[in-house]
Amino acid sequence: MEFLFQGKKIHYKTFGEGKPIVLLNGIMMSINSWAPFVEALSADNQLILLDFLDQGHSQRMTEPYTQDLQAEVLNALLEQLNLERASVAGISYGGEVAIKFAIAHPEKLDRLLLFNTTAKTSDWLRDIGRGWNLVGQSGNGEAYYDITIPVIYSSGFYQREIEWMKRRERQLIPVFSDANWQAAMKRLVDSAESHDCVKDLGKIAAPTLVVTCTEDTLVPRVEQDVLAKGIKNSYYVSVIGSGHASMYEQPLLFAALVLGFVNACTTEFKI
Repeated sequence: MEFLFQGKKIHYKTFGEGKPIVLLNGIMMSINSWAPFVEALSADNQLILLDFLDQGHSQRMTEPYTQDLQAEVLNALLEQLNLERASVAGISYGGEVAIKFAIAHPEKLDRLLLFNTTAKTSDWLRDIGRGWNLVGQSGNGEAYYDITIPVIYSSGFYQREIEWMKRRERQLIPVFSDANWQAAMKRLVDSAESHDCVKDLGKIAAPTLVVTCTEDTLVPRVEQDVLAKGIKNSYYVSVIGSGHASMYEQPLLFAALVLGFVNACTTEFKI
């Protein structure tokens, strides 16, 4: 399915019925990346998947932009679906966009879930992204895979699942070798450089689940500490032994956290 946002085609899919959950992609992801989760997350909920601008089947940009534009894409999608409110779950880049949406449109957010997310692009993360872009310009898909993919996973998972990783490598190298994909990826990386919502975290009113992973070297726990301290109504969970791609390393736990947090009734414990 598609709709137009500022003259650009935006690709999205919906599954199931019930309380709506929007899943927001990490920077290299597309709607198809969530295929293993569709059945579980749409059994009792309306699951909404979205390709940001420059991702998947959504239209490619030609000019620079920031993640604020992606947050308005999400807002336009909710309007397209006639949804007054939804729960939003984002991982990494998608979590950053979710933060911006929560700040800009608090009245449209039911609950917020942030996996492996940062409130600000640190110097560390900025320079990693610039390194990705430089390698991407070479057109060498194998080199791009080697510099981007291993660090996304914990070393333990990478080695245990080496056959799965090798299949992923064969699938991804042709994609990473495509000049148009690399141009879009560079714009996505550049759009995150200015990300800094630290001072505005207090504006987020929705109940928020912050999820960190002990083996996430790309966005380490100190970044999620900032989120948990800055968002007033936040709940903090640490996933032991997982890296940055927590939904792939811990799929059952990822689904359980999303469904549990979105669907749990509000409880009050009075002493």
